[in-house]
Amino acid sequence: MLILLPPSETKRAGGSRRPLDLATLAFPELAPQREQVLAALEELSTDAATAARVLKLGATQLGEVDDNARVRSAPTMPAVDRYTGVLYDALDAASLDSSARGWLGRNVVIHSAPLGPVGALDRIPTYRLGAGTSLPGIPPLRRVWAAAVAEAFAAASPGFVLDLRSEAYAALGPVPASVPAVYVRVVSEGEGGAVRALNHFNKHAKGVLVRRLATDRPRIGSLAGFVRWADAAGLRVRDGAPGELELFA
Repeated sequence: MLILLPPSETKRAGGSRRPLDLATLAFPELAPQREQVLAALEELSTDAATAARVLKLGATQLGEVDDNARVRSAPTMPAVDRYTGVLYDALDAASLDSSARGWLGRNVVIHSAPLGPVGALDRIPTYRLGAGTSLPGIPPLRRVWAAAVAEAFAAASPGFVLDLRSEAYAALGPVPASVPAVYVRVVSEGEGGAVRALNHFNKHAKGVLVRRLATDRPRIGSLAGFVRWADAAGLRVRDGAPGELELFA
């Protein structure tokens, strides 16, 4: 099973002195797209005022322009440790034992805007770039990434994909029809059985789900297998729209 996660706008600073090495990242065939986006990000960073406008940075966030300028030489850490925020706080990967972290490394991919999908334990620097940002000098990120990422997913041929990304990041790399996959929406049930999608608790529920998977380390190769595991784990899921699964928080 391959699990796809979104990144987070907030990130942990620091890391080891090992700089970014594109050759070590998952899906190495995406190197041309990674080079293209990184080069545009570095070029944008030569003009702080323009960078702040394009990246929609406030006065207290201007240091993130410097992060982008140093993206190839800055310290790195595993992607699953780099990101913070609701989802990653709930996942709390740093507190997992080596077996659980190893499972994350084999089964979890985090979809970043500048680097595309990277493995959970792939080492990445801090940066500022969101899925909806248009970088000067290159096509929109969706055009840069979507077809190439879909081809990379198809070539990897995972037995089953659990897509926990936001819609913005799913658009940067659709899972091709040839790969068995389901898109997960987190919902709650209100009075009269009415179901509504969640925002904050959506992220929290996804982090809790991935942590539970990493600690249980079930062998799942299909949607039916995931549903059986979820039922046994006390998680409530049901079919949603075509191609989607609803997870109740």
